[in-house]
Amino acid sequence: MDYQRVLIFMGLAVTGYLLMLAWQEDYGHQSTRAQVESTTDRTTDAFPSEPAASSSDSSSQVPSSDTFIPNVDAAPIAAPSLSIANTVHVQTDVFSIDIDLLGGDIVSLALPKYPAALIEPDQPLKLIDSGNQYVAQSGLIGPNGTDKNGARPVYETSAKTFELKAGQSELQVVLTPKFPDEDGVRISKIFTFKPQNYLIDVRYDIINSSNTPVNMAFFGQIKRDGRPPLFQVDNAMGLKPYLGIATRTQEDLYDKIDLSDLEDGAYQQDFTGGYIAFLQHYFLSAWVPAQSESVRYYARALNVTDEPEQNLYTLGFTSGVLTVAQGAKGQLGGSFYAGPKNQTTLAEISKGLDLTVDYGFLWFIAQPLFSALTWIHSLVNNWGFAIILLTVCVKTLLYPLSAASFKSMAKMRKLQPEMVRLKERFGEDRQKFSQAMMELYKKEGANPLGGCLPILLQMPVFLALYWTLMESVELRHAPFILWIDDLSVMDPFFVLPILMGISMYLTQMMQPEPPDPVQAKVFKFMPIIFTVFFLWFPSGLVLYWLINNILSVLQQLYVTRQLENAPRA
Repeated sequence: MDYQRVLIFMGLAVTGYLLMLAWQEDYGHQSTRAQVESTTDRTTDAFPSEPAASSSDSSSQVPSSDTFIPNVDAAPIAAPSLSIANTVHVQTDVFSIDIDLLGGDIVSLALPKYPAALIEPDQPLKLIDSGNQYVAQSGLIGPNGTDKNGARPVYETSAKTFELKAGQSELQVVLTPKFPDEDGVRISKIFTFKPQNYLIDVRYDIINSSNTPVNMAFFGQIKRDGRPPLFQVDNAMGLKPYLGIATRTQEDLYDKIDLSDLEDGAYQQDFTGGYIAFLQHYFLSAWVPAQSESVRYYARALNVTDEPEQNLYTLGFTSGVLTVAQGAKGQLGGSFYAGPKNQTTLAEISKGLDLTVDYGFLWFIAQPLFSALTWIHSLVNNWGFAIILLTVCVKTLLYPLSAASFKSMAKMRKLQPEMVRLKERFGEDRQKFSQAMMELYKKEGANPLGGCLPILLQMPVFLALYWTLMESVELRHAPFILWIDDLSVMDPFFVLPILMGISMYLTQMMQPEPPDPVQAKVFKFMPIIFTVFFLWFPSGLVLYWLINNILSVLQQLYVTRQLENAPRA
């Protein structure tokens, strides 16, 4: 019996199991969470059905569930009001935004620093677009809110175009109701933009000049369908990044909500601080309340069809009810982030938001690897060379484990002719063959486990590096050399995958061939299978695997020569 082949198969099975765990974590995860039916008007003791306006701590109160979730679903997001005459354009160094004067929603948001495609460097990536059923809405609900019962206010501004110019510390875009109520309450909706900042402050200033207190709550929500991003390059064999919702819970800093989960029931939770975000590859949009404020987060499907991509979803939060006394002033609002998954920036906004850069269950290994990768890039200023140097560093640190594995494989290869003779000698008598083989291992000091165990110990590091390269927005549109002008997409000429397949074949050639002819044929086809599989992988990932294989071949040659020269020494 060929113990080494069996152990290698076991190693591959364990690796496949770890990959399946990572896949399940990303795409099949269904968290245990309280589900609320979208058709019910459920209330709890913590959320009174009628806000007590006379309470001394009215800011902590929240409406009942039937008014707490904003009823603005009927508001058209691709209506005639979205013409240029009814929108306000805002230009900053990081944003190109259109705000609809009906409701004051962000209906278009582009990122000038991130081109949609390399072939059109002047065409900014459009993250939010009403034509693709993707908008960021906000408003005031409650008894005296401007957006209650599905109605949306019409705003006006002092100009149709605003620009954050160089040297300005901030830009404020003030919207005022075009048809103010005659109850003595004046409301202004203010968007604040800052340079080099993807976080937008959305605030309502409320002045109550009436004779009675007014009660209202703020909501911020994202409305989006289930289609892939406009800029995402899809192919049948490529990687499928997570597309869905993430939020913070009492138990987890980062909890995913799959869009398919919302088809069975709405999501709702009450939390102090936190965030709720819509994630896609490299980018996200998120609503973030004041971190000391108690809010209610929600997510639900607005319609369910046979084609999930056509479904419409909404996610967001509502604040507690604010009571503004007669003759007093008040403020309500939140922050909206729309931009790249930059871990440092996201960590400063809300605890756990940086975990949307999802490294899976090996995040504790991936984080240091990413830090090392960025540090190396700061020295070489090329992400391709940074990947190569990081792979060299990792392989060097793991060399003691690799050497033990290579020594074991070299010994097993050296014993291969003797094992063939034993098989011919004992024929089909597996028991005698196994006993003779174990005696041979003992005599020559070979250990069949020695080749597999070190490899298994290295697997978590390599898997963590795999997810690091896949999730890093820094690799998007990052050039390497020659024809590789984007490490985040497939090699257009398939050169790297073919070289990777050749390196894998060389690695196999240096391993002992299994005596079983069926196993031998399977292993000979593996480089071809992996080459086909890697054709559509991002070139940065293929580069990592290629360099890793080359280093493995060189280390195997070095260890084998050391072992062969040892008797003569």
